[in-house]
Amino acid sequence: MMKKLAVVALGGNALLRDNEKGTIEEQESHTAETIENLLFLVREGYDLIVTHGNGPQVGNILMRNDAGEQVYGISQMPLDVCVADSQGGIGYMIERIFRNILHKNRIQRNVITLVGMVEVDPNDPAYQNPTKRIGATYGLEQIQKLEQEKGWIFKESKKSGNGWRRVVPSPVPKKILNLELINDLARKGNIVITCGGGGIPVFYDEEGILRTSDAVIDKDLASSVLASGVGADEFYILTDVSFIYRDFGLPTQEKLEFLDLQDTKKYLELGTFAEGSMAPKIVAAMKFVENGGIKSIITEASRLEDKSYGSKITLHYESLLSR
Repeated sequence: MMKKLAVVALGGNALLRDNEKGTIEEQESHTAETIENLLFLVREGYDLIVTHGNGPQVGNILMRNDAGEQVYGISQMPLDVCVADSQGGIGYMIERIFRNILHKNRIQRNVITLVGMVEVDPNDPAYQNPTKRIGATYGLEQIQKLEQEKGWIFKESKKSGNGWRRVVPSPVPKKILNLELINDLARKGNIVITCGGGGIPVFYDEEGILRTSDAVIDKDLASSVLASGVGADEFYILTDVSFIYRDFGLPTQEKLEFLDLQDTKKYLELGTFAEGSMAPKIVAAMKFVENGGIKSIITEASRLEDKSYGSKITLHYESLLSR
């Protein structure tokens, strides 16, 4: 009988916390803690694919880009190369730590990191309305110069009065490149780390040439496309809360532990979940179930082994209870 396959999307707090400097020691410590929690799935015999975020890390790479150009005249690398850079660095860190934890627990599994590209539509409406803030915060004089020199687009920082930040499109992921290879490696028992930061957005031109664009892809949406593409049984989105909540942070807050597809759509239409944080995760989980996945679970890494924790989304509420 074929083993179950799980795709696990690591949230930002799995690697780095908001109140930290982002030193390699901090990132390695959080990564090790998260991977210890993933051992539950390994011990249960799951085949495993791991994805991860890269927001703070690729932001730091972009700022190093700026500093290198301004101070030393080093040519800046484009955004796709910076995303690839972050995928390689973070993937290496996760792989090395995963190998050490498997060794400590006397578990024999191979771990491999793949820099992942994700196909997008070059005519995606997102290209007409860039919204994703990246990189450093600039003053008015700086952005006027950069707009002229580089053609970048800026919006005010979300922190009022804090300056302007570059914005880029966030197109919808269509297809994961090398999907068959990823699936084959995972089904043979290898732990695969890929699609970091949502993957590198690419598209094919009229001549079939693979092109890149200055854009970023939502990590959870790309992970959902990946999970559906490999026919995963379960899709885990790890975040910093144990459950999904309705009216989070308000007196009317309510924990939503079991959700079917119909109720999930209803809550999304009502604007129950915050657009910048939980809503994209809900959409990603919902799309996985719509595309044939058994269930999607949103929780924090430390609660992964306790099956009573986490919000579960499935096609029908009754089908989840019966499993």
